[in-house]
Amino acid sequence: MLTLNPLLSARDLTVGVAGVTFCRNLHLDVHPGDCLAILGRNGAGKSTLLSVLAGLRPPMAGEVRLDGAGYHQRGAQASARLRGWLPQSPNDAFAATVIETALIGRHPHLGRWEWESARDADIAAQALAAVGLAELAMRDVQTLSGGERQRLAIATLFCQAPRLLLLDEPLAHLDLNHQIALLQLLAARSREERVACVIVLHDPGLAARFCNRALLLFGDGETQQGTCDEVITSESMSRLFGYPLREVGEESRRWFVPV
Repeated sequence: MLTLNPLLSARDLTVGVAGVTFCRNLHLDVHPGDCLAILGRNGAGKSTLLSVLAGLRPPMAGEVRLDGAGYHQRGAQASARLRGWLPQSPNDAFAATVIETALIGRHPHLGRWEWESARDADIAAQALAAVGLAELAMRDVQTLSGGERQRLAIATLFCQAPRLLLLDEPLAHLDLNHQIALLQLLAARSREERVACVIVLHDPGLAARFCNRALLLFGDGETQQGTCDEVITSESMSRLFGYPLREVGEESRRWFVPV
């Protein structure tokens, strides 16, 4: 059987801020086609860990490798062709149209003095259509609602076309139908295009339904990881969120409700 090398790997990774350790000696591999959910309470270090995995913050100890090489070895532009990162709060400092904003995702694929091509514009149009924003292509980005802006940030990431997506709370500001549509879209890309996803989520039921693996951050340096069936249980979720939860449903349609 062919074994694929991990797109993202962490070895002996320790991450923390201000004297608080969020994970200690973490070993993690994310392979093509994986969809990994990161779960934990507020302040448990999910966003901090994701930024370290994205090469945007140094770890306290250990190393992160992107497709077998460190970020410093690859450089920023080469890394951006492989890894895409969605921050928790996208920000637009200047006025631009929706499609101009989406086209920013093509910049890692362009030369220093190169302009976007017709192909780049087609890629941007397809990405906007995928998130339901095709009709807003010529709107000023600063006139969008919070949910529309979040979907545009995701479309920009799709324009970038990386093999690894690191998504910090991608469901923020989205209503229920767009939450499910986005998770279905990410799951399809993982399954059909072998794109790997690492997603910070708050709902263990959605993680169990749309992801194949989970990483739990308990906030004190301890972590737990495995398949969603292994680690997303009423016992582990009750401990993780600090409140007793009961599991209802079956197979991939599992939900956790307060006791």
